Amino acid sequence: MGHIRNMRYQTSFTTVLFSSVLLFPALLLAEASDPPSQPPETRSPWSTFSRGGALHQFDSDLDEGGSYSSSRFNIQAGQGYSWDRQTGVSLSLSYSYDDYSFSDITNTGGNNNSYWEDIHSVSLSAPVRLGLDDNWSAFLFPSLRTSGESGARFSDTITGGMFAGAAYKFGPTLTIGPGLGVMTQLEESPSIFPILIIDWKITDKISLETGRGLAATLGPGLTLNYQANSKWRLGLGGRYEKLRFRLDKNGSTPGGVGEDSAVPLFASATYNMSRKATVSIVAGVELAGEVKVEDSKGHTISEDSVDPALFTALTFNVRM
Repeated sequence: MGHIRNMRYQTSFTTVLFSSVLLFPALLLAEASDPPSQPPETRSPWSTFSRGGALHQFDSDLDEGGSYSSSRFNIQAGQGYSWDRQTGVSLSLSYSYDDYSFSDITNTGGNNNSYWEDIHSVSLSAPVRLGLDDNWSAFLFPSLRTSGESGARFSDTITGGMFAGAAYKFGPTLTIGPGLGVMTQLEESPSIFPILIIDWKITDKISLETGRGLAATLGPGLTLNYQANSKWRLGLGGRYEKLRFRLDKNGSTPGGVGEDSAVPLFASATYNMSRKATVSIVAGVELAGEVKVEDSKGHTISEDSVDPALFTALTFNVRM
């Protein structure tokens, strides 16, 4: 399968830009910024939310031989408290299960004919949104995450970080602002990157946002939305995504690190079941895919490009 490479992995500027613009800003906005829908006199400061979904990536060939498919299941739940429409804090816990199925793989450093199998990820976050005045808001987003294959040593799966930013509301149609993120990475130096927050209502029906993304697709991204009517919203989006995780301590690469990265482009149709519940159907293609295995010191053992892969997903979002 993957050919052996003795070179250190370098993150390109394009990767950093995609990550900062498409992935992290939405996390700052998603958890703490949703205004309650009830009138002020009846509104409770407490809110509960849950979201999740399932995604299947269809079988795709690897350039060095073999193929793989994957299925992802995600669930997230949390509790929020809002002092007013601009200031709030929430605590959320999420769990993701990624099931990989490799076939006809021969060069993985062992005899199990597979890079990895099932990956478990748990994330704890506490987003905070602060209203500084009528136009300015500040955001803090500390998070802690564990991600590893079954059999991985738990203490070696933990990463964490902090995102901070500010956004200025130019009017009822445009909110934009800068920020900065710092994230630790498994067997890599901490990543420091800029953040851009955008929420732009181009017309009454069309909007561009780095708002809440798709629970089954590893996080949010830049999305162009079209509000067809009161019930249906259509969208086109894309992002760069990368999942790094610790490998089984007794596997073919004991205690190593696996990585699955791609650029998904997708179309979505979201149905508003009520003011507080939505369900979405998603379909798309993953481009520029790559799978990689590193040893426990972070040195690349095997790396392989993935042909474009089709995927489909079903997601939900409920707020109470």
